[in-house]
Amino acid sequence: MVGRATLHNLMMKPDQKEIKPRGRVEAFLTLPGSKSYTHRALMAAALAEGTSGLSNALAAEDTELTALALEQLGAQIVWQDSGIRVTGRGGRWLPVSEPLDLGNSGTSMRFLTALVALGQGEYVLTGTERLCRRPLGELLAALGQVGVKAASVRGDGCPPVRVTGGLTGGKATLSGAISSQYLSALMFIGPLAPAGLEITITGELVSRPYVDLTLEVLEEFGISYYREGYRFFRLPGGQCYLPQEYQIEADASSASYFWAAAALTGGRVTISNLSLESSQGDAAFPGVLARLGCTVESSPAGLTVQGGPLQGIEVDMAAMPDLVPTLAVLAAFAQGETVITGVAHLRHKESDRLAAVATELQKLGIEARETEDGLIIRGGQPHGAVIHTYNDHRIAMSFAVAGLKAPGVVIEDPDCVVKSFPDFWQFFEKFYIKG
Repeated sequence: MVGRATLHNLMMKPDQKEIKPRGRVEAFLTLPGSKSYTHRALMAAALAEGTSGLSNALAAEDTELTALALEQLGAQIVWQDSGIRVTGRGGRWLPVSEPLDLGNSGTSMRFLTALVALGQGEYVLTGTERLCRRPLGELLAALGQVGVKAASVRGDGCPPVRVTGGLTGGKATLSGAISSQYLSALMFIGPLAPAGLEITITGELVSRPYVDLTLEVLEEFGISYYREGYRFFRLPGGQCYLPQEYQIEADASSASYFWAAAALTGGRVTISNLSLESSQGDAAFPGVLARLGCTVESSPAGLTVQGGPLQGIEVDMAAMPDLVPTLAVLAAFAQGETVITGVAHLRHKESDRLAAVATELQKLGIEARETEDGLIIRGGQPHGAVIHTYNDHRIAMSFAVAGLKAPGVVIEDPDCVVKSFPDFWQFFEKFYIKG
């Protein structure tokens, strides 16, 4: 006779992973480097003249796609155990006859669409079917304002795109409503434009902390700029990126799943290589957890979250949109209602994250619905379900946290985490149970 557990294991598909509930978890973790910083440091180092060292750089699908594209453009990139050595070309790219395939990496697509404008001749950038449905029209229009011939191949404002060098500089405008990465992309090339670049934001800029990351990296690599809040940016022309030895801190987005595990189970998790002083917007997530009912400690040992009884909150997540799925999972277990606002642009991520999160929470038996710019979630007692991940790493990692409390949570396509955190499941097993 086949026992229940054995029968369940036989029924599990090879592309599924069941999460086992646990008690109060504890962990002291040193996490891989920030994806956001790694992308930006790779760009800056490739734009420099000379060799840079990027310590604790993240080796993940997205950052490797960026590195491969930069290699096609002529940069020399060597991955090492301690990070990456990058020998840049000072923005003088080689011609490339084959399309630059950027997979499903939206950051790579947006940044490199601007960077290839520094090269000679024509470049084509493409990616997966999902990436080729993500909007890029506003960035293409801004590039056109500063002397670059840039267009969507299909004419729908989405990749594939065709870009012809010819950057002169001048003035460009962006609404700021769809992606802060459009602004970051322009800021990378502005210092190398003959006339420099002035960028005006006409609306409310989303994901502002990511712009701060870009400016921090530019400054570290020797670039000067002028800004007026998040409305106006001037990048003087004629500058040079300077090679650097650059240390990359832990990825705050990745840290969120482990802090959330502490929050959900009443446990305690410390991330050793992050502090509240981090410029990463997602490093402010412990503050959101404190509002939910957790205790947060910042010390020389790292940034610690101690879980507690969770209460629903109202919160604008515009500054940390990638963590909406993580917060939504915690809201499913919290007492009362959680209202998340400020994240309409999540519909244009690796998946339509607002729809995806609402759908999967409903599978867990939780009342969740989309609003114009966010989600409303009524906490309850989630039960097990098979979670469809939409080939979206953040859906997989956030709903894995739910499985620590609700029996029977199964994650489809668990390997999609390679996009940003290839070792996620190994780190997820490092929890130990508090006695």
